[in-house]
Amino acid sequence: MPDRTDHAQLDAVFHALSDARRRDMIARLARDSMSVKELAEPLGMGLPSAVKHLALLESGGLVVSQKVGRVRTYSLKPIAFNRIRRWIEQRETELSAAFDRLDKAIADFPEDLNE
Repeated sequence: MPDRTDHAQLDAVFHALSDARRRDMIARLARDSMSVKELAEPLGMGLPSAVKHLALLESGGLVVSQKVGRVRTYSLKPIAFNRIRRWIEQRETELSAAFDRLDKAIADFPEDLNE
């Protein structure tokens, strides 16, 4: 069973992904690392707003940043998506088991009950 830390980390990931602008940033970072300015401009977003969004993505563990001189560059942290993948796989396993139980219950149900 996951502990509170696992839940808090997963909450941070889903919170970071809950905004369309942040998901857009993630999609673009999947292609290449980018500066704050490169991430902000296509969204018509000011740099301070972009920095706030990127801070949420970073606190969710989805991106990492590196500062060289005056330019801060962000990169995707692909391993962070493993947490989401595991959570989805667990839900799929649970759902599959529930359907298996339903199939068994239907198979065990007497057919002549409706007559």
